[in-house]
Amino acid sequence: MIQDHPEEMTEYSLSALLAPTDGPEEPSDFDEFWQSSFEELGTGPIAWRTLGELAPTPSHRVTEVRFSSSAGEDAAAYVMIPHTSGAVRRGLVVGHGYGGRSGPDLELVPSDTTAIFPCAPGTHARTPSRFPSAPSEHVLAGIAHRDTYSHRFAVADIWRAATVLLDMAPAAAAALDFHGSSFGGGIGAMALPWDSRFRRACLDVPSFGHHAVRLSRRCTGSGEAVRQHLLRHPDARPVLDSFDAAAAARRLRLPVLVGAALLDPAVDPRGQFAVYHALAGPRRLHVRANGHLEGPIGELSDRLALQAAIDFLALPADRVEPKLPDNA
Repeated sequence: MIQDHPEEMTEYSLSALLAPTDGPEEPSDFDEFWQSSFEELGTGPIAWRTLGELAPTPSHRVTEVRFSSSAGEDAAAYVMIPHTSGAVRRGLVVGHGYGGRSGPDLELVPSDTTAIFPCAPGTHARTPSRFPSAPSEHVLAGIAHRDTYSHRFAVADIWRAATVLLDMAPAAAAALDFHGSSFGGGIGAMALPWDSRFRRACLDVPSFGHHAVRLSRRCTGSGEAVRQHLLRHPDARPVLDSFDAAAAARRLRLPVLVGAALLDPAVDPRGQFAVYHALAGPRRLHVRANGHLEGPIGELSDRLALQAAIDFLALPADRVEPKLPDNA
């Protein structure tokens, strides 16, 4: 039962956030649901086409594409491919926040990396969708059942975007990574456990972590729309247990960097840290002073988190994964 007596938006102490708490409850068929979703929506060839060329960078060609979305409609994406095809050493799939995107994040892509920036169903202004674009509506679309919930298709389109990227630049398969922030961080946490093609991931201020905690306080983000909806429709609450980023993180065994904030008016810091604590593989933590803040202080925190992600993805494997003893 969701009570309408939430905590005030507040800053948490690092010592409190670093202390693991009981993780989220999850349905007994959590793995079955996501594995079957991956097999149904995330495997096999994906149709795609080039829509047009954007202004290139000194190192990359930039292309806008459309691909077949898991939602049965067109999905938009932006692709960056190095001008010299032999320069590709890594691939990158980049999720976005609930503000959507109108182009790629150029500063995130090194010269040796090819990247795809997919837009979740309903979030691209020029691509018709059955899902609404407003975050407060998108986060509720299809929430009556987990098979129809918008987040299921947002997750599946991460898998599909990876397939499109590898079609366009097969060399990226050698080291395919993921980066996602806020909405994209939570969606990425749900997508990655089921797709063995990924090598490494960065989840910055990830949303959808530990819904029982997330729903206990007001926020300025999409979570408030969910909280208010559940006050009127408590029967929808069990659906969220299949879309908990912290529950999914229990299955994540690839190396992951989590950027988690001490103060965040949009995504509860306790939920962000719950994702970090749940990770089952090699993990690193970048502690942010804040998240989802406008102004110079928020912009500085965003830049530091971005640089931490770039550095983490560039590290050699022996700096990220534990080295086994010689007699192992």
